[in-house]
Amino acid sequence: MTRNASVRGGGVRRGVRRGERGGFTLIEVMIVILIVLALGGLVAFNLLGTKEKADADIGKIDRNTLQAALKQFRFEHGRYPTDEEGLRALWEKEALTDEADLAKWSKLIEKPMPQDRWGNEWGYRQLGEHGDETMYDLWSYGPDKQEGTPDDIVSWDAAADGEDGAPAGGGGSESRGTPGSGG
Repeated sequence: MTRNASVRGGGVRRGVRRGERGGFTLIEVMIVILIVLALGGLVAFNLLGTKEKADADIGKIDRNTLQAALKQFRFEHGRYPTDEEGLRALWEKEALTDEADLAKWSKLIEKPMPQDRWGNEWGYRQLGEHGDETMYDLWSYGPDKQEGTPDDIVSWDAAADGEDGAPAGGGGSESRGTPGSGG
């Protein structure tokens, strides 16, 4: 016999015995599944926090859009919209109550914004009760829909939010009335 007698059919068998199968054990598969689930949980947790912050930031941008339109309204009409006219006067001519203002009216917001990002009606008061009394009050109760909580988006705390040129002072815990109630 030759030296290569253990080789039959042109191939060499290495490491696999008769009756043994190659593959992963149940424990190895379970460990991989646990690792994938843990990573998925971390990603989901981080993304949810990012979405909430993004919604709050968009809410502040919406507030700033309304504030800019209110400033433009004051420039054109010499006053802010009354409590009765409300924010509707920024996008709907029929909301004006003064006949003289109808001729000067222009649409200041293209897409109506009666509600904030969380489905709450924006609160508006012509004569502010926070900070400068010649300024309006504009507020949203935020995602929790509760008055006086840290997630409220309000015009009188805009400077604390890092926006320039907005009225500052007052706190979010004082009574503001209900949106649309005018007081």
